[in-house]
Order: sequence, then structure tokens, then C-alpha cells
Amino acid sequence: MFWSFFAAFLTGILASLGVGGGMLLIIYLTVFGGFDQLSAQGINLLYFLPIALLAVILHTKNHLINWKPLIPAILVGVIGAIAGSIIAKFIDKEVLRTVFAVFVLIIGVKEILYKKEDEKMPIKYNTAIPPKTYRGNYKHS
Repeated sequence: MFWSFFAAFLTGILASLGVGGGMLLIIYLTVFGGFDQLSAQGINLLYFLPIALLAVILHTKNHLINWKPLIPAILVGVIGAIAGSIIAKFIDKEVLRTVFAVFVLIIGVKEILYKKEDEKMPIKYNTAIPPKTYRGNYKHS
């Protein structure tokens, strides 16, 4: 039981640092926790929702979210999540586990080999954040 709480705590910290704690939690739950892939992904979603809600509330309060371009992405994401959960019920658990492992491997290789666009050249401001509130009210041309 201690190791489960420790893994949840550690993946929470790593997730807050942007490391991808959700993927690590799924790996822990399937490899060490004895959960099947679908259950582990469900637990991961439940684990993620309160933190995501808190982040949205705080960022909205601080005027760091421009909702207009995000609404379509949110709607498509919700539809995709529902469709994915329905489709996942019809996929063999070992196939689902293999697909997830390949996905994690591809993302890991991509993160190691390719620089992010914002590291290659400076960006004036992120279009998802209104310019008046971006990073300390800098003036933009």
C-alpha cells in the first residue's frame, strides 16, 4: 500500500513539472499494480481531473486562458475521449497494452531527439494567452 501512495505522490510531482506523470502512473499500475490497461487508464483519468480543474480555475482567474480558440479543441477532445473509451472496450487488452507501449516509446524518442519549437527561436507571445497578460504585461508589437 505504501508503494501505491508513493507512486501516486511521485507521479503527481512529475506531472506538475511537465514530465508526463500520467504515463508513468499508467506504467506503474499495469506493471507493478496488477491492473489491466483499461482500468489503469481510467484510474489515471480520475487522478488527473481534480488537478486539471484546479489549474483551469487558477489560470482563468489570472486571465491566462483565451477561451475562444480552446472551445473547439475541448469539444473535439471530449468527443474523442468518449469514442476512444467505447472503442477500447472492443480491443483485446494485450493489443491495447502494446499500442500504449509503442505510443509511449514514440513520444519518448520524439522528446529526446527533437527540440521544441519554442527552444529553436523566440516567440513574441503564445496565441492561447491574451497579450495583455502574457508574462508580466510586456508590450508587444
